[in-house]
Amino acid sequence: MGVLTLSRRRFLEASAVAGGAAVLSAATASSALAESNVESGGSNDVKRVRSCCRACGKMECGVWVTVQNGRAIRVEGDESAFQSMGNCCNKSQSSIQAAYHPDRLYHPMKRTNPKDNDDPGWVRISWEEAFSTITQKLEETAEKYSGLSVFGMSGTSRQWGMLAYGALGQLVGSPNMAIPWQVCKGPRFFGTSLNSCDAFSWQENVSRPKVYVSWGTAPECSNYDDSCRTIIDVAEKAQTHILVDPRMTNHGKEADLWLPLRPGTDDAMALAWMNVVVEGNLYDELFVKKWTNAPYLVVEDMEPTPGNEYKKIVSGTFTVKTRLLKESDLQEDGDPANYMVWDAAHDKLSYCNGDTCEWEGETWVRPEEGFVPELDDLVPGVAPGFVISPTPMPNGIDPALEGEYEVTLKDGRVVKARPVWALLRERLAEFTPEIVSEICEVPADDIREAATIWATPVDPDRGFGNGGIHYQLAIEHACNGVQTARILDTLIGITGNWDVPGGSRGSTVGQFPLTLGLGGNSNGAPPLAPEVYDKALGVDEFPLLKWWQRWADDAVLFKTMETGDPYPLKFGWCSTGDIMNMSNPNQKWEALKNVDFFVVSDLWKTPTAGMADMLLPVEHWIETNCPRISQGSSGAQGATVRCIEPPADVLHDIEIIIETYKRMGVPWSPVEDNPWPSYEEELDVIIADSGMKWSEYVAEFQKHGWWDCKAINPPFWGTYRRYETGYLPQKAAGGVIGNYGLADAINTPGFGTPTKKMELWNTTIETFMPDSPRDVLPEYIEPPMSPKADPERCAEYPFIATSGRRIPVYFHSEHRQLPWCREQWPAPRVEINPEDAAELGIEQGDWVWIETPEGKIRQTADLYYGIKTGVVNLEHQWWFPELDQADKGFNLSCCNCLVRTGVGYQDRISGASYLRAYPVKIYKATAENSPFGNPCPCDHNGNEIIHDASDPRLKKWTQNYDIREEA
Repeated sequence: MGVLTLSRRRFLEASAVAGGAAVLSAATASSALAESNVESGGSNDVKRVRSCCRACGKMECGVWVTVQNGRAIRVEGDESAFQSMGNCCNKSQSSIQAAYHPDRLYHPMKRTNPKDNDDPGWVRISWEEAFSTITQKLEETAEKYSGLSVFGMSGTSRQWGMLAYGALGQLVGSPNMAIPWQVCKGPRFFGTSLNSCDAFSWQENVSRPKVYVSWGTAPECSNYDDSCRTIIDVAEKAQTHILVDPRMTNHGKEADLWLPLRPGTDDAMALAWMNVVVEGNLYDELFVKKWTNAPYLVVEDMEPTPGNEYKKIVSGTFTVKTRLLKESDLQEDGDPANYMVWDAAHDKLSYCNGDTCEWEGETWVRPEEGFVPELDDLVPGVAPGFVISPTPMPNGIDPALEGEYEVTLKDGRVVKARPVWALLRERLAEFTPEIVSEICEVPADDIREAATIWATPVDPDRGFGNGGIHYQLAIEHACNGVQTARILDTLIGITGNWDVPGGSRGSTVGQFPLTLGLGGNSNGAPPLAPEVYDKALGVDEFPLLKWWQRWADDAVLFKTMETGDPYPLKFGWCSTGDIMNMSNPNQKWEALKNVDFFVVSDLWKTPTAGMADMLLPVEHWIETNCPRISQGSSGAQGATVRCIEPPADVLHDIEIIIETYKRMGVPWSPVEDNPWPSYEEELDVIIADSGMKWSEYVAEFQKHGWWDCKAINPPFWGTYRRYETGYLPQKAAGGVIGNYGLADAINTPGFGTPTKKMELWNTTIETFMPDSPRDVLPEYIEPPMSPKADPERCAEYPFIATSGRRIPVYFHSEHRQLPWCREQWPAPRVEINPEDAAELGIEQGDWVWIETPEGKIRQTADLYYGIKTGVVNLEHQWWFPELDQADKGFNLSCCNCLVRTGVGYQDRISGASYLRAYPVKIYKATAENSPFGNPCPCDHNGNEIIHDASDPRLKKWTQNYDIREEA
């Protein structure tokens, strides 16, 4: 296990020395390597710039960009980047083609034709005209209607392109932001925030778990946290590799166990694993008793009563209303924050306080005893960290997990109370492997074997479990994503895999606040008032959005555009986003016609841009500056560094929004003598806690390379089991995203929930959704249009569609115009089992129709035995930049055009769209059943999309180094 007598203080001292030595040695090695690799010959104006690639998601791959005579000519992996192991992928290398693309936006432009015209009639304008028009339209909208009539949209962004997430709303007082976070990471963050702490779906793979579980993800292609080479090595070095996925993923073929569950049944599978863990006594009893609310007593025949007060996610507080027994239920002067348990050791009631996380009679003292873990397979360059040893229950208290106890309420009634754990076991009895085998269509023995291997420590003497569960996007799209995240988070917690090496750790904590907020909200500005968030579109349909406060419901927002109810939406700003990322893009396209003024900031003329009134050109990652800390648990800190100057009229997103604030007379910065800082001054503010100016930080980064946050921030990242130490960032604080509130965590142990426990019985759901009593405990529901839920519909549409898989050369809607990518994957594909294809007369490469009552699209058939019969795998967010029409043909192949939306067809907690596990029919496209007599999708004039690598249009997209000067 390591040296158990080492104290936390000694660890911090040792870390400071080791970290300093690592900085010094790495700086020498990396600097020498940088100098030795400069190209010689020809021009002497050659340099290599260390940066962070942003060609996919938010995986922080470190790269070197070679610049010759001011032109970027090559992107390579950075050997100092332990989180990406010195590698970079084809998407990264193709960034050169994006930066120098002839079709890129280089100037502000405005529409001159009506929105029902295939040609928007774009004309170039100055930034002066752009800013003047935008501020005029914003002010007119706010004055005539209110700030609520302003909405924002965004995409996955590159962290700096998030002005629509927060800054726009802060500027005019609007909570109405339609963002893909609602279907991508957001439901996972929602679930863990309810259950334990914000963003604890991230897994620390750089510590290489002993058992690697890939659940609904294909990170070998691209991902939001660990990806590509890193994850390949993690899986290969694990003693067991388990794949839980309807589809055999690229790397999944190397897995030891594959559970090919029916799409949309992840929650049932996770409950079966929990059943195996609980009934097999594979859980950590001390953790369950001390750090979950499993022993808290529930009075089922008592109406929910007020408990303690707790923070909403962004702004304001709420009072818990729960059936958990509290001291205030027993006596008039009782503390509503004292949650009652039955102390089996003393045969009496006792309590733990929800505000302080202290047990009866306890005065908490920060623990220091622990050990440096022995991690044989640690990724090179990563410090092992320090694991706090579990502390025992104080004062000999032994909370009972079973039993029934009579208690007398303060009104004189005698009632029975039972521990949450006993009720959870009753729920889990509904999800034995045998029962779930029928739901998920996976043999019960395989379910039991996988759960047992994962939950049984390979090395019990290590002091923690085998590793967490690497669960990702797939669990979020079948209308029960938040509950599924809760179940998986609980599984990870009770098996000793929460905030331990190789387990779930949440977002990395570096030297300065998580930088996702850059461009998303003005630095130091207070959040909107809670009553403003209470007016967000969708809160009536999804009450927990009043607690969550991070988005308006996308479906309700676009419906409101059409109806004007409860208030009109008249001004919108989309920052790098698109209408294809959630349900019903066709309806959104039409709805945008009702908006008076719509701005799009982007690199390209996307389908969404086709409905804009104004386009604003923004920087590519090779041209921009931004600090970077791993959004996942990789533990890296570095930067995206400007390698080349931005071309023509291109601006950074942060410059655009600060200038907009200035034009409207609203201070961006709380610093009175500098209310509208420059781009670099804002960067100085963001990284102030590093003790450096931005220029100094960049210079140090160029010499040193990527920093390991375990070494530079031992208390908040280098220490494990932070729920013991009070150093756990218990919630996101301030602004709309990012900026984790460390100050809220410094002196309080426990989790970011009202009870300060991992909440198996969820008090927040109980408070905001009183009409959904089963959701208080982990719950499974059938996808609303599954064969079991809607057999009649499935008889007519017999294939179950899944979607969202990672494509090696693309990321969501990106890179369709980059020749190196498009020639490798020129057209959208639908995977279908060869047996099903044979029955339908479909051959490899055929264009096929995929249809639902909501719409139909075409993709090419890809016959693949790695997908079950009766299931098809669709590719998402396809559009065709080569088409000379405003919508860029998104409705030809975008699978989200097939999706039904509305209450009943969304996650009932978060509102996330129903993007997987719905029924479709599939049949061969022929000349007879296709427009223009052509099975291949075409534009409005019959011109085919690019569907072959030999298409000459690809050559027209190759990088043009002269266009930046000519633009």
